[in-house]
Amino acid sequence: MLHLTRIAFACDNYGVLADRIAARADQGVVRLTTRYRPKRHEELLGGSLYWILKHRLVARSEILGFEDAEGGRTAILLSDKLIPVVPVPRRAHQGWRYFAEADAPRDLSRMSDSGEALPPDLTEQLAEIGLF
Repeated sequence: MLHLTRIAFACDNYGVLADRIAARADQGVVRLTTRYRPKRHEELLGGSLYWILKHRLVARSEILGFEDAEGGRTAILLSDKLIPVVPVPRRAHQGWRYFAEADAPRDLSRMSDSGEALPPDLTEQLAEIGLF
């Protein structure tokens, strides 16, 4: 399975990203418009788009599909469910970057015995001081 990374542009924290995703949701789907359809789009179905915030992968959204958008652009269809992941350092970049399943960080909810994730703000603070 293949995944993408993308910068959460103009998001100061996880809460802002979550609010933005929720505001763009339409019947469980978020459309992220981009100039070009990824060449490896067929391999991305069922994968995730991992969001980079403050030079760390912090969350993911499942990739549901692709569709044509106006102006010759492409819409990446994402699930409106934002899943927090273990923060992993990642350099900023333009556009998207591919990465393999083996390099994907674990979901935070899978790390605790109760199955509940730590609050995103707490994980941000732990990552900033190097404890995550």
